[in-house]
Amino acid sequence: MRPALTWRALDGEVVAGEASVRLRPDDRWFVYFDTWRADACPPLADAVARDLGRDLYVTLEDAEYDALDACARAGFAEHRRESCYRIPADPAVTGLAGAMLPAGLDILSAADADITRLRLLDDALRQDVPGCEGWRWDAGQFRAETFSRFFDPATYLVAADRASGEYAGLVRIWRNRADPRLGLIATLAGYRRRGVARALLGQAFAVLAARGDTSVVCEVDDTNVASLSLLTGLGARRYGGSVELIRRQPGRTAPVMRSP
Repeated sequence: MRPALTWRALDGEVVAGEASVRLRPDDRWFVYFDTWRADACPPLADAVARDLGRDLYVTLEDAEYDALDACARAGFAEHRRESCYRIPADPAVTGLAGAMLPAGLDILSAADADITRLRLLDDALRQDVPGCEGWRWDAGQFRAETFSRFFDPATYLVAADRASGEYAGLVRIWRNRADPRLGLIATLAGYRRRGVARALLGQAFAVLAARGDTSVVCEVDDTNVASLSLLTGLGARRYGGSVELIRRQPGRTAPVMRSP
């Protein structure tokens, strides 16, 4: 995301709170509040909305009751929800040990993929991910995001069509400090219901299990039935969640939400 812009709420010379915003590649402005007084949130939100003239988004854990109340007083309303899941890495639990790619497809590491084609694949896959509609990466941003310190070439894998060379789908697992994090598992529409996602997950999870990792964490939109079915079928268990809020700018049309 692009560098943050920051607003501060002052009581005389005392800072009562601040809000920073970032523009995501799907052209949505996300606000991050850091306030020390409950009455600082509404004027900060008003200032950001006035200066940007755009819909504003906030993401909070679903147990952050005080922050959720403060955002409600600042004009934000619930937009969507995600749940956090922990997936076992043990192939004996997930049943992924025998998952095979359909004939004609190969798996390669993102480290060996064409970066432009990988970026376009990522853009295409995100159009079916709730909350990411309209996402379009800048080439430099995508390269920086992909090859960050969390990049793992053994668990960021791409399925490629041997005949056409088309990239069919990917699995992306980041090497976070605490637990490996599944950032995305998805395939293009023409390759779905053929076991591609299970094969990608099976190869990536085998790497994690061999390293001694026992589980992988991820977040899934509560309306994404296909992903929820896949992951809970692997033994995933919910352990928390988040709420995305929106403050709509008067006169702006609500974005079209696509089905997962």
